[in-house]
Amino acid sequence: MENKLKLIVPENFREFGQRVNKKINLIRQTDENYIVDMELPRFSNGEGKCVINESVRNQDVYILTDISNYDVTYKAQRGIQHMMPDEHNQDIKRIISAINGHASRLTLVMPLLYQSRQEKRTIRESLDCAMALQALERYNVSEIITFDAHNPTVENAVPNKMTFSNGYATEDLISDFLIKENVDINNLFVVGPDMGARSKAKFLADILGGIRYGNFEKRRNYEKVENGKNRIEYHAFVGPEKLDGTDIILFDDMISSGTTILDAAKKLKERGASKIYIMVTFASFTDGVDKFNEFYEKGIFDKVYSTNLAYVPDEYKALPWFESVDCSLRVAQIISNLNEGKSIREYLNGKEEMAEKVKSLKRF
Repeated sequence: MENKLKLIVPENFREFGQRVNKKINLIRQTDENYIVDMELPRFSNGEGKCVINESVRNQDVYILTDISNYDVTYKAQRGIQHMMPDEHNQDIKRIISAINGHASRLTLVMPLLYQSRQEKRTIRESLDCAMALQALERYNVSEIITFDAHNPTVENAVPNKMTFSNGYATEDLISDFLIKENVDINNLFVVGPDMGARSKAKFLADILGGIRYGNFEKRRNYEKVENGKNRIEYHAFVGPEKLDGTDIILFDDMISSGTTILDAAKKLKERGASKIYIMVTFASFTDGVDKFNEFYEKGIFDKVYSTNLAYVPDEYKALPWFESVDCSLRVAQIISNLNEGKSIREYLNGKEEMAEKVKSLKRF
C-alpha cells in the first residue's frame, strides 16, 4: 500500500493546519485534502477520547498541535473549561492511542515544545520536558518537529529511537520585517533582553551581515517569589552608553508576561534609541496586552513581530503594533520533504540559504 501523507489536526491548531494543507497542495500542484477526519469529544465530567473516522493504516501520519491554545473550550462540571497545555498534551496521547500503531510512520509537529521551560533540574523539582519526550519515544513517535526550543539540549533526553528536529523561524521573521519596515541595516542594533538570548541576538546580527549586537544581564532574588517567579532585582544593558538615532531589534524566543522585554525596551529608549522592534517566535501575552498598549502609546516600542506557530487571539493580532508572521509554508515544506524522503535542513536552520535571502531584501 502507498505510504500516503496524512495530517491530523486537532482544534487547537485548526487554522494553521488548513494553511499547511493548502501550502502542501501548492508545493505539489495538487488539490488533495490531507487532513484526516477525527474528533476529540468530551464526557460531561471532563474526561475525553479520540475518534479517527478514516483509515490511517500504513500511512505517513503527521500530528500538528499547539499546546498553548487556551481558547479551546469544552463544557464540563457545570461550566465552560479552557484547555491548558497539560490537557492538550493528553489529547496527543489520545490521538496516538486511536492510531493504534497502524501508521507506517508517526511524526509530531509541535512548534511550541510542551514544558520546554521546565527542561532541567537545579533543585528538587520535576523534569517535565524530558519525561514528556521520553513518553513520546515509548509511544513509537518517529520524529518530533519543534521550533526555537527554550533549551535545544533537551534532545539528549531521547538519544535512541526518536529524532528531535529543532527549527527556527528567524528567516520568516526577518524577511517579513525587512519587507514591511523601511530600515537601514547599517543603523540597526540587535539586542537580547537577557543573557539567555545573547546567542540568538548574535545569530541574527551575523545573518544581517555582521551588524552590532548586545544584550541585557538580569539577576534574580531567589529569596522572593512573585507570581510564581523569582523577582528580578537587576536588569542592565551590556552595550554602548548612547544609542542616539539607532534602530533596535529586541530578539528572543518568547514573550510570556512581557515584563523583561518591555523593561529592556524602556532602558534602550532612555539611551536614545530611535525605533524599537520586538521580534519573537512565540507571543503568549500571559498577562494580557494592557502594558504593551501603554508602552506603545508612550512611544517606547514600535512593533512586535511574532509567528503564527503558537496561538495569539484575533483581537491581539488586530492591534496596530502587532505583526503576525505566517510560517505555514515552512512547516508544509518540512512535512512534504519528510514524506518524500528528502532533507529538511534548509527549512530548519539553513544559515547560508537564510543569509542569501536576507541579502536580497536589504536596504542600505
